[in-house]
Amino acid sequence: MGFALVWLVNAVVTLMIWCIIASAILSWLFAFDVVNPRNRFVGQIAYVLDTVTRPILGPIQRVVPPLGGIDITPIIALLALQFLSVLFNRTVAPMLIMSLG
Repeated sequence: MGFALVWLVNAVVTLMIWCIIASAILSWLFAFDVVNPRNRFVGQIAYVLDTVTRPILGPIQRVVPPLGGIDITPIIALLALQFLSVLFNRTVAPMLIMSLG
């Protein structure tokens, strides 16, 4: 049970990291007019990515303003998620595995 819980937490963190990266790349594609945001399929992808990443990026965006028009909150969020993942895997995961088996 403990291994499954650790795997689930790591999978969710990895999925969030990839969603943040995809959201950032898609926003660049919108900014440089490579992709049309009015395209229904692209708009749905952007909506889903925004819905998934907003709980993480929103609070950071309220604290960190854009620097010279560049939003660095995805970088901060990625670093924070990586830090929390390492912290979880080194401290909490071994205790979960030992206690839940």
